[in-house]
Amino acid sequence: MFTGIVEETGFIKSFDGKKLTVECSKVLENTQIGDSISIDGCCQTVTTITSNTFSADVSSETLRITKGFKTGECVNLERALTPQTRMGGHIVQGHIDGVAKYLGDMTFEVSKELDRYIVYKGSICVNGVSLTVSKNQNNTFSVAIIPHTLENTNLKYLKAGGFVNIETDILGRYVEKFLSTKNNSITKDFLKENGFM
Repeated sequence: MFTGIVEETGFIKSFDGKKLTVECSKVLENTQIGDSISIDGCCQTVTTITSNTFSADVSSETLRITKGFKTGECVNLERALTPQTRMGGHIVQGHIDGVAKYLGDMTFEVSKELDRYIVYKGSICVNGVSLTVSKNQNNTFSVAIIPHTLENTNLKYLKAGGFVNIETDILGRYVEKFLSTKNNSITKDFLKENGFM
């Protein structure tokens, strides 16, 4: 699990379609083989470590659902949470839901399937960065971003027409699943009676 607060940016040193090697520094501190590191929002397991790189084996499912990896590409990196970690962003699993097309001015276009989980003032993870949705309509959303976040992530390199990895807020998916099951006890009347509507 992650917070979506990027620790550093690194560069993809090599990717052969299966094995990914990332050049970095900060996220290597106290990292061991078997640990998880978020690479542009994708949770990957560390398989080898050197003084300035780590490697991970990339599954076919990761390649199917994400924007993929390219040698030389700048990526956002974050180590998994520990019990002592401050929860500065939101709950991020590192499980990408799909991709979004960048339209410019921090506005993105998503599929209808993903759009239903994106809400105004809700949390969204873009390339592993925890952000707040500032606008959401017609399968597009915009995010609020402060200069510090822009300067310290790869979002500053986005170009219109490019793609980013998206992870929607897990809480919305759990609520949808619970409400869709038979014999659940949550109804509109229940929500009204308990001050939610």
